[in-house]
Amino acid sequence: MELTELIGPDSVICNLRVSSKKQALQELAKRAAQLTGRPERAIFEVLTERERLGTTGVGNGIAIPHGKLPDLDRLYALFARLEQPIDFDSIDEQPVDLICVLLAPETAGADHLKALARVSRILRDRGTCEKMRGADSSDGLFAILSQPEGSEAA
Repeated sequence: MELTELIGPDSVICNLRVSSKKQALQELAKRAAQLTGRPERAIFEVLTERERLGTTGVGNGIAIPHGKLPDLDRLYALFARLEQPIDFDSIDEQPVDLICVLLAPETAGADHLKALARVSRILRDRGTCEKMRGADSSDGLFAILSQPEGSEAA
């Protein structure tokens, strides 16, 4: 599964200005509602409920909030690079500046897990993350995210 199956240029945000985990999730839920046609409140609740189970701040400045929603027609991803890192209760206690939200239909099953694995692989690559942190536009971020797996962005 390539990330471009889940994410488009309209679902990449460069320099998102937020000051807390809650505000980040609210802002990303608002953007995700525009992409999915699902209510912003429902998306926010799914993401915060998942955070109550345990943080999605996976370390190295990265968070991957995710959840399942009824009536979604497919998997959706939304990527944001924050203007300033924020506390996200990460497992390594480091602030987060790269966030990838993943939303799946309730019936997604294995596809949801495959998408999470794909996003994790991309964001585990320190070189890729450094390129994303250095990108100066949403288009630049999208270009990095849409590299086929195993290739290096220029």
